[in-house]
Amino acid sequence: MLSSRGPIMASSPTVLMRLVASAYSIAQKAGTIVRRVIAEGDLGIIEKTCATDLQTKADRLVQVSICSSLARKFPKLTIIGEEDLPPEDVDQELIEDGQWEEILKQPCPSQYSAIKEEDLVVWVDPLDGTKEYTEGLLDNVTVLIGIAYEGKAIAGVINQPYYNYQNNENQKLREPRNDAKAGPDAVLGRTIWGVLGLGAFGFQLKEAPAGKHIITTTRSHNSQLVTDCITAMNPDDVLRVGGAGNKIIQLIEGKASAYVFASPGCKKWDTCAPEVILHAVGGKLTDIHGNALQYNKEVKHMNSAGVLATLRNYDYYASRVPQSVKNALVP
Repeated sequence: MLSSRGPIMASSPTVLMRLVASAYSIAQKAGTIVRRVIAEGDLGIIEKTCATDLQTKADRLVQVSICSSLARKFPKLTIIGEEDLPPEDVDQELIEDGQWEEILKQPCPSQYSAIKEEDLVVWVDPLDGTKEYTEGLLDNVTVLIGIAYEGKAIAGVINQPYYNYQNNENQKLREPRNDAKAGPDAVLGRTIWGVLGLGAFGFQLKEAPAGKHIITTTRSHNSQLVTDCITAMNPDDVLRVGGAGNKIIQLIEGKASAYVFASPGCKKWDTCAPEVILHAVGGKLTDIHGNALQYNKEVKHMNSAGVLATLRNYDYYASRVPQSVKNALVP
């Protein structure tokens, strides 16, 4: 006789999906902190290595918030953040304990279902596009939480604290709520997330205009190598914007066809989360030589051989990287 106990409950969420669900809520909290620091008016800017390498109060608070929140819930994780911060007592207000329910309901790709906490490395950029943040180019800014397994980026969360900022500058902007919908009084900010083998969510995928070569590249770290590489690709247009997260979003929303950065300077925490979102929708991100980036905890932090990324037509761009550029950039 059949049992009448009702539907069988789905198995409890895997470590990976619990981590992504936490990272989503933590990234939303981070976006709130980023906006609050601007609203309070004191950015607390300090120079790290040079005038273009800055750290603000938002970088510091967000890193403490993300790393402490993750470490409390997942004590065996390896967490690598951009900022070198002294250990300190954490303000309870910075801790985010929530998990995004929608993500917990999603199936975990089978190849990741047995992953343990201690197998995962999380790469955190608390504020990608700090220089732009200090200059008021707020839509360039992202918060990046990338998750790697066996050296490969497999899951990621990107919060854009000032998404809708340009559309909304003259309106009263509202803090996001869980049921926020886009529209004329759209809320400020959004969170994009993805897992390889499952997909990427929180945005509308769009390809760049067919036949157009629109390149997005660095705004503040230009060099002869960067210029030579872009020129060789015969672009129709070149966009110079801040933030690696922002540039990958330009690719998946059809504003650019390739992200080309023929220079060291970009770090693993800049590329881990964005790479996942791009790969989850069929794009490709490599160094300038075409090598996949490695994200195991022992790896050097610098992407010393640059970045080449596209949503489609990767081979067109890869084939046009000049040999002189490749020779100058050693992986």
